[in-house]
Amino acid sequence: MDPVVVLVISLSCILLLSLWRQRSGKGRLPPGPMPLPILGNILQIDAKNISKSLTNLSKAYGPVFTVYLGTRPTVVLHGYKAVKEALVDHGEVFSGRGSFPVSDRTRKGLGIIFSNGNRWKVMRRFSVMTLRNFGMGKRSIEDRIQEEARCLVQELRKTNSSPCDPTFLLGCAPCNVICSVIFHNRFDYKDQHFLYFMEKFNENVKILSSPWILICNSFPALIDYFPGSHKKLLKNVAYVKQYILEKVQEHQGSLDMDNPRDFIDCFLIKMNEEKGNQQTEFTTEALINIVTDLFGAGTETTSTTLRYGLLLLLKHPEVTAKVQEEIDRVIGRHRSPCMQDKSSMPYTEAVLHEIQRYIDLFPINLPHAVTCDIKFRNYLIPKGTTIITSLTSVLHDSKEFPNPEKFDPGHFLDESGKFKKSDYFMPFSTGKRICAGEGLASMELFLFLTTILQNFHLKSLVDPKDLDTTPVFNGFVSVPPAYQICFIPI
Repeated sequence: MDPVVVLVISLSCILLLSLWRQRSGKGRLPPGPMPLPILGNILQIDAKNISKSLTNLSKAYGPVFTVYLGTRPTVVLHGYKAVKEALVDHGEVFSGRGSFPVSDRTRKGLGIIFSNGNRWKVMRRFSVMTLRNFGMGKRSIEDRIQEEARCLVQELRKTNSSPCDPTFLLGCAPCNVICSVIFHNRFDYKDQHFLYFMEKFNENVKILSSPWILICNSFPALIDYFPGSHKKLLKNVAYVKQYILEKVQEHQGSLDMDNPRDFIDCFLIKMNEEKGNQQTEFTTEALINIVTDLFGAGTETTSTTLRYGLLLLLKHPEVTAKVQEEIDRVIGRHRSPCMQDKSSMPYTEAVLHEIQRYIDLFPINLPHAVTCDIKFRNYLIPKGTTIITSLTSVLHDSKEFPNPEKFDPGHFLDESGKFKKSDYFMPFSTGKRICAGEGLASMELFLFLTTILQNFHLKSLVDPKDLDTTPVFNGFVSVPPAYQICFIPI
C-alpha cells in the first residue's frame, strides 16, 4: 500500500479516536453531529448565518449540544432556559472568556472583553468604578449626550435634506461621548484623523462578522500563514493602538496627579501607585487594550443599532409617526429630550427595545468558557471548554415574542399600551459578563433617537416596502445593509 495512503488512514484513525475519547471520557459532553477529522462540524455551519445553523442543529440535538469547530469542542446553549441556567444560575463558572484566536493575536489576553480570571476582574472593577466617577449612569453623562445630540442635529441639518449615508454621522455622536470620558475631549465631525480612526473600527466590525473569521478562529494556523481580510483587521488594530498610545503619551506629559481629567489620567495614576508591584495588571499595554475595548464596545454597538434602527423606521413609517406623536405630546419642540421623559413615553421605549430585539446585534454572543469542570444537565463539561450562547434563540423566541421575525413594538406593550418588560430581552448578554456599558448605550439610544425624530422627518429614496432590512453580515455582529436617507427638518 502507498505509504502516503497509510499515513492518511493512520492520522484519520488517531483523530477519530481522539474525538471519540473527548466525547465519551472525562468530558461527557452533550450530544451533537458527528465531526469529521480535522474539519469538525465546520461544513454543517453556514458561516454567513451561524445562528440559523445552530437553530437547525438544536432541533435535532436539543437545547444543549456540542459542535466541533476544527478539532475544538464547543458547547452550544440554545433557548432562554439553557442560557439563563448557565450565565445566571451558574454565572461564576460560565464567566470565562472562550477562545477567539483572531482577537487573541491582537490583545494577548489584555483588556476587558477578552481577558480572563483575576486580570478580568481587576480591570472590569477599575473600569466600571472610574467610568461611574466620570458620570456613567449619572446626570453629568446625560448632559454630555444631550450636547452631542445637539451637535448631531446641526450636522444632519447641513445635509440640506439631500440623500446621505448616515454611517459616520451616527458613529461620530456615540464616539464623541466616549472620547469625552477617555480623552477629555470631543472631535469635530469633519476632523479627518477622527474619521479615519472611526473608519478602522467600522471596517473591523464588518471583517469580524465575515465568514472568513469563523474559519480563522476554527483553524488558527491560517491567521499566521495565509492571506485574507484578517490581515487588514490586524493592521487596523495596530493603527488604533498607535493612535491611543500617542494620546497616552500626551497625557503623561501633562498629568496632574491630584486632578485627573479623564479615564486615561486615572489609569496612569493607578500605574504610578502600583509602580513597585511586580504582579501589577496596570501597565501601558493594558491601558491601550482597555481603551481599545471601550471604544469598540461603546461606539460601534450604539452606532450600528442607531443605523439599523433608522432603517427600520424608514421601513415602518407608521411606527415613526407614533413615536413622533409621543415626542410632540411629552417633550414638545422647544427643549431637548431628557431621561426623565422616558417613563412617560411607553411607545418610544417599546420601539427602542424592539429595534434591539429585532436586529439581534450579537447573534451568538461573545464566546464564554467554563472556569472549572461542571456537571450541567447531566453532562460533564471540562474546565476551559468554549461555550456559545445563542442570543438569537432568546430574542427571537416565538412563545415570548409572537411572530419574532416581524418588527412589532407591540412585543413590549401590554393591552393598555403600557411598556412591558421581558426577561428574554438580553441584547447585551446577561450574567457576570453582561456588557458594562449597557446603561450608557440605553441612554444614548433614547436621547439620540428622540432628538433626531424631534427635529427631522425621515425620507426613504425608495418605497418603504422595497427596503431590505436583512443584515449583510450575520456572524459576530449583525451588520445592516447600506442605505441612503434624507433628513427633512420639521
